[in-house]
Amino acid sequence: MVLKVFFPSCCSSAESGILIGRWISEQNSAVILAVVHFPFIPVQVKQYLSEVQRVTKVSVSVLGSWSNSKQEKEKSLSEFLEDLGTIFSHEPWIQISRQGDSKFWSCSTLQKHSNNPKEEEIILVYYDQRKVMLSHLHPPLATDPKADDASKLSAIFDTVAKSKILFMTDRYDDGPIKLTHWQSDGVEASIIVELMKQASVPACLLLTFLLSLISGICRSRVLKFWPLSFLWSKLSICEQLGHRLQHLQVISSNKKAQNQTQLMRKANIFVSLLIDVALGVLLMSWLYRKNRIGHLADTLIPMADHVAEELQDLLQWLMGAPAGLKMNRALDQVLGRFFLYHIHLWISYIHLMSPFIEMILWYVGLSACLGLTVALCILSDIIALLTFHIYCFYVYGARLYCLKIYGLSSLWRLFRGKKWNVLRQRVDSCSYDLDQLFIGTLLFTILLFLLPTTALYYLVFTLLRLLVVIVQGLIHLLVDLIDSLPLYSVILRLCRSYRLAAGVKFRVLEQQDGKPLRLLMQINPLSYGSVVQTYRLPTYSCYPRDSWTSLCKKLFLGELIYPWKHKGEKQD
Repeated sequence: MVLKVFFPSCCSSAESGILIGRWISEQNSAVILAVVHFPFIPVQVKQYLSEVQRVTKVSVSVLGSWSNSKQEKEKSLSEFLEDLGTIFSHEPWIQISRQGDSKFWSCSTLQKHSNNPKEEEIILVYYDQRKVMLSHLHPPLATDPKADDASKLSAIFDTVAKSKILFMTDRYDDGPIKLTHWQSDGVEASIIVELMKQASVPACLLLTFLLSLISGICRSRVLKFWPLSFLWSKLSICEQLGHRLQHLQVISSNKKAQNQTQLMRKANIFVSLLIDVALGVLLMSWLYRKNRIGHLADTLIPMADHVAEELQDLLQWLMGAPAGLKMNRALDQVLGRFFLYHIHLWISYIHLMSPFIEMILWYVGLSACLGLTVALCILSDIIALLTFHIYCFYVYGARLYCLKIYGLSSLWRLFRGKKWNVLRQRVDSCSYDLDQLFIGTLLFTILLFLLPTTALYYLVFTLLRLLVVIVQGLIHLLVDLIDSLPLYSVILRLCRSYRLAAGVKFRVLEQQDGKPLRLLMQINPLSYGSVVQTYRLPTYSCYPRDSWTSLCKKLFLGELIYPWKHKGEKQD
């Protein structure tokens, strides 16, 4: 049977003593955590270990002895270390010794209470205690064939991580027990860190009170009345502010993170907010330099006039013979003049608002201090307001086109002697008299010959609407990327890759007959794609309502499309 001994590499040059750690009987493995040096009193060691067990809930015990002949030359020491097995009764008693400057180690087991002692093959595995303690082993998928090996490794990682209190000793603590581990020099407290810890408590309480007050106002009945409820649900800036308010509540919560996932989520939200605000402040500083807001306001009105003129030219082209097509002149003139009148109203509205546009942009620029995502959401809302006339044209054309499509489909069923059963949601047979068939034929002919004119207007304004939707969609995708990207996890993977462990790999250090096989355990970091997939933050937007097939079907039938929806929004 193979006995695996996990030995911390930081204890390779430690003085002789006893090995304390955890014995995992299911895996026939021993995880060495530290070396206790001489002199010591066995009773004090047992009391210390019982206190560690009570705090960490890990069954820490004395597993064996460690002999470093480079430090100790006396032969009697090895005999004394063997006799310690009678005081600290553990089966098997592990004996590890290092012979001077030689790279060869000897490792054996002593089973005094066994009637049939068996020769065991021993594998000595070195591990970096600090990296294993600070790393978080991510379990593989349940379908992964390596899932069983990962569960065995998790026991090793959990043992070292839960024994953190064993390593947190004060640098100036002259206690009765001297240990060697990765932090043998101890921890020196920082006054600045302690003051920041003390100051963070009232700051978090104050922030929690302010956020609860703001969230209470947001949930009040005032915002449930029209038109405030409509604006709150439709404007992107309101959704983004509500989303960031939830993030602030998570960060300022005084509840301690229960596991590594919650801790990483809080850290990712904090870094995302910090970078978002930093980018927003940079954007705000750029806007308020050299009167860029005034130049932007002076450019906005001519741009709106140019768009309106292009739409007027487009309507004049549609009212003629577009691409040589023969249109219904009466309907063409009615639709063209109707849309031209809307453009005239829109131009009048823009010129009426022109004296206030610079002031509006000046106050809107201040919102960038809340974050770049807030500024981008305001930009999306401004685009929606500036292209509201295009949206109206699209709605008018889509409704008229949809009415004719459904009218033609209903009259086509009339010719075949069928009708749509509304109650049962199916097509049933039906008998019509001569008058109904005659009127149906007339209506079908009229709708069929008017359809090309309506379809052309619908096609043009649908393309314009899709162009605006694509621009807004790109803005929302950028907002979604900033909101959901786990920046802290990505930075941690870049700078401290061992903190996010996907597994381990072993490198052979020594393999010789009569000597234990020595391996070095190294941590395999999680890939960047897995880091983003595991710690990606939830967002509220940028989820298409329909599939591509459903979207094309709606475009063909003339139904209104809303490609960008919010998570909490109900679907039809």
